[in-house]
Amino acid sequence: MLNEITQKFKELYNQDPTVFRSPGRVNLIGEHTDYNNGFVLPAAINKEIFFALAPNDTDTFRVHSFNLGESAEFNLANVQPSDISWANYLLGVIAQLQKANYEVKGFDLVFGGNVPIGAGLSSSAAVECGIAFGLNEVFGFGIDKFTLVKMAQKAEHEYAGVMCGIMDQFASMFGKNNHAIKLDCRSLEYEFYNLDMQDYRIVLCDTQVKHSLASSEYNTRRKECEAGVAILQQYYPEVQSLRDAKLDMLAQHQQEFNPVVYKRCTYIVSENNRVEAACADLEKGDMKSFGDRMYASHAGLQHDYEVSCPELDFLVNQARQSADVLGARMMGGGFGGCTINLVKVGALTDSVQQMEKAYQQQFNVQLKTYIAEIVDGSSSAK
Repeated sequence: MLNEITQKFKELYNQDPTVFRSPGRVNLIGEHTDYNNGFVLPAAINKEIFFALAPNDTDTFRVHSFNLGESAEFNLANVQPSDISWANYLLGVIAQLQKANYEVKGFDLVFGGNVPIGAGLSSSAAVECGIAFGLNEVFGFGIDKFTLVKMAQKAEHEYAGVMCGIMDQFASMFGKNNHAIKLDCRSLEYEFYNLDMQDYRIVLCDTQVKHSLASSEYNTRRKECEAGVAILQQYYPEVQSLRDAKLDMLAQHQQEFNPVVYKRCTYIVSENNRVEAACADLEKGDMKSFGDRMYASHAGLQHDYEVSCPELDFLVNQARQSADVLGARMMGGGFGGCTINLVKVGALTDSVQQMEKAYQQQFNVQLKTYIAEIVDGSSSAK
């Protein structure tokens, strides 16, 4: 695909580009903890967006979306949100660079890739990080990667209108081959943990459902978490977010909580604990315990946080029945999207076929599956 994108660039713009790549991501464990200032454990995967890019000595940004077969042009003297939705992820980053007083000169771009759209693998973050990384390299701005991540996140807020946390962009930019990143969403400190993937693969099972509850319920969950913090703060002033809470604090004041709010808070505090424990498992190379924590995470998301759905629960239950799947859970906001599964390499084909067959019988839908490997973050493309 990289060759085709490079070839398309030469055809359209009659010059040789520099090429870059930026990956999508998975989150191994730590769901809905990000907006509670907690811990997450993402990793960059080999579903990537490629960018062929070169200056064009004008004041115009010319771009072609390889996947959609659509082209557009924008005047860099007047960058603003566009009616072309896919272009906004790129324009948003250009706007951030301009705001920071970097001069983005005219350039040509062809971009495209194999990150599935709508599967919760953060194709948008891959686009934002890739263009930020590429422009920084081509124009020699000398911006550090951490600043580029924050620019990519702001681009999503201001041009795509999605108030995302920083995890997706962070994982896309900072990913490291065969490592997961433990990211502290409060301090933004991070550590790499070796993922011993020689005998395992990550398999993503895409339910292809997106229940309309997702966005309204997301806002409700945030409010429920804030309500829990307000109660705890009366007794523990140091609790600024659920990140600071402990299970025994919740238990001690349970009678003051609305039962639903109590369940939400219990899940978040438990999930933060699970991320820390899962990192300890990785240090010991104990993938079985790591997988068990994935199952426990799903149970919490299903019963306490209540953001799962029948399709996701069905797939996790299927995984539980197989000795070849170490762990599985829903990934992302919930109410649809993917499950993430840790599967033994020798059983990949059988496992995937089994899942597909069971899902087809249950829901009469062809399950989409993706096998992912853990790769480096945004970089020049070889």
